[in-house]
Amino acid sequence: MFIIAGLGNPGREYAGTRHNIGFETIDYIAQKAGIDVIEKKHKAIIGKGYIDGQKVILAKPQTYMNLSGESLRELVDYYKCDHETEVIVIHDDIALDAGNLRIRKKGSAGSHNGLKSIINHFGNDTFVRIKMGVGDKRGNGDLAKYVLGHFDAADKEKLEETKACAYEAVKLIMAGEVDKAMNLYNKKNTEQK
Repeated sequence: MFIIAGLGNPGREYAGTRHNIGFETIDYIAQKAGIDVIEKKHKAIIGKGYIDGQKVILAKPQTYMNLSGESLRELVDYYKCDHETEVIVIHDDIALDAGNLRIRKKGSAGSHNGLKSIINHFGNDTFVRIKMGVGDKRGNGDLAKYVLGHFDAADKEKLEETKACAYEAVKLIMAGEVDKAMNLYNKKNTEQK
């Protein structure tokens, strides 16, 4: 079983913001896989189903971004999953341009408070994450204001393709092909520069 969690903030006021690309990607995966993400459990909205024959829990933590680890810890404990091999976290990343994604098996949280919370609750930084690029066009502006802002039309268009790539990457990761997923999808960032 895999837990696939997209990070974001609950509430209508956060819908469509850069910080909520994890939620949007879970919605995309759910729609493609025919999974209803409607059950409230473990401080998250979850859906249970199958992707390519593998049982999955799709989750959107409802703890707000900075406390994402609370929900993930509950999910991992309840479903008895190994966070190092059976968890995939999808989140926004300002270091990547919109339309790009990057897959990592482990690593620091950088400035991402959601990842900091997860690392704190898991006790290490070893879990697969899919970083969804949201760019950094703020100049010297406020980071919080930027990530809680909305995508422009050009970036929104790019993100639809990125969500499709994330779904394909999830399938490869669940099949034990993390390195293949990294080789296929991480290079897109350099190709577009």
